[in-house]
Amino acid sequence: MTVEEYNRSVEEYADSVYRFIRADLKDEDRANDIVQDSFEKLWRRVAEIEFVVAKSWLFSTAYHEMIDIIRKEKRMTVLEEYHEADLLYESQYPDLNEILHSALERLPEQQKTSLLLRDYEGYSYREIGEITGMTEAQVKISIYRGRVALRNYIGKIETVL
Repeated sequence: MTVEEYNRSVEEYADSVYRFIRADLKDEDRANDIVQDSFEKLWRRVAEIEFVVAKSWLFSTAYHEMIDIIRKEKRMTVLEEYHEADLLYESQYPDLNEILHSALERLPEQQKTSLLLRDYEGYSYREIGEITGMTEAQVKISIYRGRVALRNYIGKIETVL
């Protein structure tokens, strides 16, 4: 990768990586630190990494660094199965965005990350697997279970509106 390609990757991918990390951590400063560290690692390996894989490499590096930070702070969520009754939400609520974020916060970390990468960032199952270290089958199952949990939590759209 050339210096120009590195600069282009900063311009094109920094915001996406930041949003992805910020969605999980809810801390702007730590998210900024992770993005900066990821780009620093990319710079150190600029001669080894091709521009075409820079985006997935950055997401993968940032994701793994975020997981390391969460583990160090012992804030790792126990990945447990939620019962459907725990995720049901039946009262009317006018702010759909707030409902969606509340529902996402109730998901296990693996499902939340997979859903955000697939539906928000637009990655393929294979790319999500590379970023998270899961197989394609695990990614598909995680996304499916997350979507079912969101659907059960939010309920019918008529209830929300």
